[in-house]
Amino acid sequence: MRTALSAIARPISIAAALVAAFAAVLPAAAPASARDRAVRATEAAREGVVRAVVDGDTLQLESGVEVRLVGIQAPKLPLGRRGFRTWPLAADAKAALEALSLGKHLALGYGGRKIDRNGRLLAHLTDDAGTWIQGAMLSRGMARVYTFADNRTRAAEMLALEREARDARRGIWGNAFYRVRDAAETPELIDSFQLVEGIVTNVATVRGRGYLNFGEDWRTDFTVTVAPGSLRRFTGGTAALESLRGKRIRVRGWLKRQNGPMIEATHPEQIERLP
Repeated sequence: MRTALSAIARPISIAAALVAAFAAVLPAAAPASARDRAVRATEAAREGVVRAVVDGDTLQLESGVEVRLVGIQAPKLPLGRRGFRTWPLAADAKAALEALSLGKHLALGYGGRKIDRNGRLLAHLTDDAGTWIQGAMLSRGMARVYTFADNRTRAAEMLALEREARDARRGIWGNAFYRVRDAAETPELIDSFQLVEGIVTNVATVRGRGYLNFGEDWRTDFTVTVAPGSLRRFTGGTAALESLRGKRIRVRGWLKRQNGPMIEATHPEQIERLP
C-alpha cells in the first residue's frame, strides 16, 4: 500500500514542480495603466472634489483621476512638452478654472465617449450651485468649442455661449492669436486649430468624399473635406453639403495640408452657416 501511494505521489510532485518552474519564468502582471484606472473610475465617477487644476480644460479629483472638460479647448500650457510655446492667456484660463472648481464638489455627466487615449475622463461638470463649468469658461472667453464626432453633447449651447463671448471680445477673443481667420489666411496656419470663415465657391463629391472649396483652384485654396464615413452624420448626406454652395460658413478644426490648406469635418457641429 505504501508503495502504491508513493507511486501516485511522485508524478504529482513532478507536475507541481513543473508548474512552479513555468510560473517562475512568466512575466509579472503589468501594473494597471492610466486607461485601466480610468475605466474602473468611470464606474463610480459621477461626482468628486477637485484637488488640482492642470490647465484651463483639465483638472484632477481627490481620487487621483484626471478629468478633461469635454467640448472645450482652453489656451494650452507646455506641461513638460519640449519646445512647446505657451498659448496667450493660458495662465488666465487656468486661473479661471481654478476659481470655478478648485476645492469644490462637482457632478460629472457623460454624453459620449467617456475616456480619452490618455486615460482622462471626458465629462461635463456642474457644481452644487448648478453652474455648468464648460459654459462658464466659454462665457468668460477662456475657451473655444472643441467637439468630436463621438462627443457632441450640448454643442449648440456651447457654440451660442462662445459666440456671445466673441462678440463681446471677452478673454481670448480680445487677442489676435484667437481671432476668426479668413480662408485666404490659412496657408500660413498649417498644424494649428483655427476658426475659419469664407464663402463656399464649389461643392464636389469624389469617391464618396465631400469637398467644400473656397477658391477657384482646389489644389491650392482652402478646402473642407468630409470622409464617406462622416457624411452619415450630416442630415441629408451630400445634399447637406450641396446646400452650402455659395453660402458663407464658419468651420473649426485643425488645419492640415492636402494640396492646399484643409480642415476635415467629422461632424456637422464643426460647420456653422452664417447670415
